[in-house]
Amino acid sequence: MILHASPLITWTEKGLYCESGGFYIDPHRKVDLALITHAHSDHARRGSLKYICVNSGLELLKARLGQKISVKGFNYRETFELGDVKVSFHSAGHILGSAQVRIQRGHEVWVASGDYKRDRDPSCDPFESVPCDTFITEATFGTPKFIWEKDLEHGRMIHEWWSENSSQGRNCILFGYSLGKAQRILAELAPFAHRPVLIHDTIHELTECYRREGRNLAQTKLLKDRLEDNDEIGGELILAPPSILTEKWIGRIGQYQTAFASGWMQGSGGFGRSRYDKGFVMSDHADWNDLNRTISETGAKRVYVQHRDGALIRHLKLKGIDARPIEDLKPINHDVQSGQNLRLI
Repeated sequence: MILHASPLITWTEKGLYCESGGFYIDPHRKVDLALITHAHSDHARRGSLKYICVNSGLELLKARLGQKISVKGFNYRETFELGDVKVSFHSAGHILGSAQVRIQRGHEVWVASGDYKRDRDPSCDPFESVPCDTFITEATFGTPKFIWEKDLEHGRMIHEWWSENSSQGRNCILFGYSLGKAQRILAELAPFAHRPVLIHDTIHELTECYRREGRNLAQTKLLKDRLEDNDEIGGELILAPPSILTEKWIGRIGQYQTAFASGWMQGSGGFGRSRYDKGFVMSDHADWNDLNRTISETGAKRVYVQHRDGALIRHLKLKGIDARPIEDLKPINHDVQSGQNLRLI
């Protein structure tokens, strides 16, 4: 396949770079202009001069990177121009304000997915398939063993676990990441919870960002306030990041059971499952089937894979798709001859 004289996106030491637009996507280091797909810390980093993101994720980005950052927001599907390219954000369904980045130069269209999922999630906008020529996809769960059950009622299941333990005076400690997973859990619990969920302080500010964006979440109270009041804690649901297992207060809450909400909990051999009393298979990433479904729906003839790539690349090649690891977009892998088209090695 012969492409344009320079690829629309390259993979550099700072991350994905669009030279025609003069910007990076989720850069690893300080840059002049960073387009951010979502506010998780492995995608949104401090130090860049200017940021651009989706409007619904703007408060989250400020909460993570600082209120004084220079940032501009756009709505989903709103087109804006940077250099020689047209850019628009499209929902990735990952967390609030998460986006795929569509970039068009002439008739050539690339889409960088960021992280995405297609499962129902009341805490954020649903995923949108975006037709393109070249698709850069994540593949966190890019092996056939990761296939989620699509009809699980996570809120009901968590509430039933909570109710069972509560009836015996035990607390429930449910571990979930502070941004995205915690708020999804609260949104799933909203129809079922009849009293507030106790949340770790690292979750509070981010949860309020969701509320201000109009997301319906279960009522919450800060766990530290209950502890400071020396109230006896029994039969409560405590929502916290996994890191709190090392905090001193863990010994002050009486009897409890633990659970972790993550795609890594799938199967009896799920990653870290033995550390918890229960696992809820609740992922904010696409499973094997949805990765393949999404790639098919884009119509892309060439696919670059980030994160876990081997199984997915082999599978796509068998289907006749030109699939490659993201490292193939490094400039060193391109044979450039002056005045001629670029051919990928």
